[in-house]
Amino acid sequence: MSVELETSEGVDESEKKSSGAPEKENHTRMADLSELLKEGTKEAHDRAENTQFVKDFLKGNIRKELFKLATTALYFTYSALEEEMERNKDHPAFAPLYFPTELHRKEALTKDMEYFFGEDWEEKVQCSGAAQKYVERIHYVGQNEPELLVAHAYTRYMGDLSGGQVLKKVAQRALKLPSTGEGTQFYLFENVDNAQQFKQLYRARMNALDLNLKTKERIVEEANRAFEYNMQIFNELDQAGSLLAKETLEDGLPMHDGKGDVRKCPYYAAKPDRGALEGSSCPFRTALAVLSKPSLQFILAAGVALVAGLLAWYYM
Repeated sequence: MSVELETSEGVDESEKKSSGAPEKENHTRMADLSELLKEGTKEAHDRAENTQFVKDFLKGNIRKELFKLATTALYFTYSALEEEMERNKDHPAFAPLYFPTELHRKEALTKDMEYFFGEDWEEKVQCSGAAQKYVERIHYVGQNEPELLVAHAYTRYMGDLSGGQVLKKVAQRALKLPSTGEGTQFYLFENVDNAQQFKQLYRARMNALDLNLKTKERIVEEANRAFEYNMQIFNELDQAGSLLAKETLEDGLPMHDGKGDVRKCPYYAAKPDRGALEGSSCPFRTALAVLSKPSLQFILAAGVALVAGLLAWYYM
């Protein structure tokens, strides 16, 4: 993770040394919420970013169907987050961070959903079980502990303004999406002219919140909780992904990977009865059955979506 260090302006270094300013400045910086979050979540982030799934995503190893489902998970996540932000827009612990015009993503995600699923997309999608747990946590925080809402907003939006732009290019290249932005409206912040300057403004507003140290520590704990939700989804994703073939499916029949004796694959010798999947130990056949289950499809979707958030954090 890159570390962005801010420097004091208008103070000569020699004056700092002679006046004891460095000690005071370091104490102030360590009390800054943005610094506490950066340091306090580093370990959890490092664990998450080193999963195989994260590495594959960064390499562009992602299928269009999974990206569509990832967009679905993002839609439900941001719908919950922005609902709670709207609820708490006047709360003193969050009001200074309320930037609906600049940051809110639900409208952009709606456009992406229409692009991928059609005008009747709302009738075709649902929130996965794993993503639902995170959605429920966001609602709980917004309704019961709104001072913790900053943990979710900061992690998501600041990441989207940073590494999200990298992920946009990865998706466009790997999935051959239009360079004009169809399918990736989520990553387009039309009302933010300079992302770096806006992030500095956001951090300054966040650091200026009137919060005691105990509350700041609870916010860091909440951010780590979000990472734990991510890791739970990765575990589910790894279990499901271990059954999936990397080969392209042709005519509804999976292709053998070429390893070992192809005649030992039960599905290779079977008649092309696509409905008769029972009794086969072939991993490719099992993978086809897995992919046909909506619940597991949405587990994969949530995984991809949360990977996006973690990679975005990495590029902040």
